Amino acid sequence: MNSRQRAYLGSLANNIDPIFQIGKASLTPEIIEALDAALEKRELIKVSVLKNCIDDPKEIASVIAERTHSNVVKVIGKKMIFYRKAKKNPKIKLPE
Repeated sequence: MNSRQRAYLGSLANNIDPIFQIGKASLTPEIIEALDAALEKRELIKVSVLKNCIDDPKEIASVIAERTHSNVVKVIGKKMIFYRKAKKNPKIKLPE
C-alpha cells in the first residue's frame, strides 16, 4: 500500500467512529475474530485503545494486522485504522 492510498483511506476513516475498544485484557482471540469479521464486512475499521491497556498501540496494531491479514493505515495516539479488501463485494476503490 502506498502513501497516496493510505492518505485516501485515512480521509475516509475521519468520518467513522471506533467500533472496537481494546482494554485491560489487551488482544484476545475473541477480539481478533470480531475484528476479522468486521474487516470482511466493512473493509475499513477504526479501533481505539483504552487508557487501562498497558500495551503500546503500535505493537497492538502490528499484531492485529498480522493475525487478520490486513493493512495498518494509521496509528494516531490510541486510535488505529485498518483496511482489508473484502473477498466478496469490495466497496472501497483505492487510487492507483
